[in-house]
Amino acid sequence: MKELALSRSWFYFVIAAVVCYLIGCFNFAVLISHVKKKDIRDVGSGNPGTMNMTRSFGLKFGAINFFCDLVKGGLPAVVAYFIFKDYYFEGTIVRVSDFARYFFGVFVIIGHVFPVTMKFKGGKGIASTMGLFTFSLACDEWWYFLIAAAFLTLVLLYIVFFEWGSMGSLIGVAGLTAFQATVFFFRYENLLNGWVIACLGLLLALNLITWIAHRKNIYRLLAGEEHRTIVRKSRKPEKYPLD
Repeated sequence: MKELALSRSWFYFVIAAVVCYLIGCFNFAVLISHVKKKDIRDVGSGNPGTMNMTRSFGLKFGAINFFCDLVKGGLPAVVAYFIFKDYYFEGTIVRVSDFARYFFGVFVIIGHVFPVTMKFKGGKGIASTMGLFTFSLACDEWWYFLIAAAFLTLVLLYIVFFEWGSMGSLIGVAGLTAFQATVFFFRYENLLNGWVIACLGLLLALNLITWIAHRKNIYRLLAGEEHRTIVRKSRKPEKYPLD
């Protein structure tokens, strides 16, 4: 294993942040809706994300969008893992790949939620965030992928049968966060190490971003006014409260 000194390598992370942000700015919902000769931002709730794609164009297109966003969030993490998998931060036992994959991922999600290409009004980042966690956990141990996939399946079933899309989305992100944080907890004995704190901070940041993106949904949930997410059958475009 090799040591990496941030003082001599910081520019790699700056470049990665910019590239990952731009990757996040690419919105598959807008692209797919244009194939349907419409703009997802003009139908349903107006949100360019998986839930609105499902409501507005049906389960098939919602699933395609979900898969594309899942990969968009996950691939940068895998790239980060393979670039830095043989490195530790200088003077520590903290793997650079543990930090890098979530550092890359955070900027993908920021780009997805606040894209400069769409006047900073993007999707809510749930599918991409779940993809980030799923791919990142698979980098730890291949069978963690099975755990993440099973958890994602349970989240999707919750949304299908209980029809609370926003609630299921937030539960999904929180659950995967807790699992990855637990892995870090047992991996590193010194949780007060600056790089361990940074890794946990990135996990927290991912949750904060998704909660901020869902703030209107949370207000409506608390007020008992949140609209249902019906995905068991295809539906024609409908008007939903803007979220």
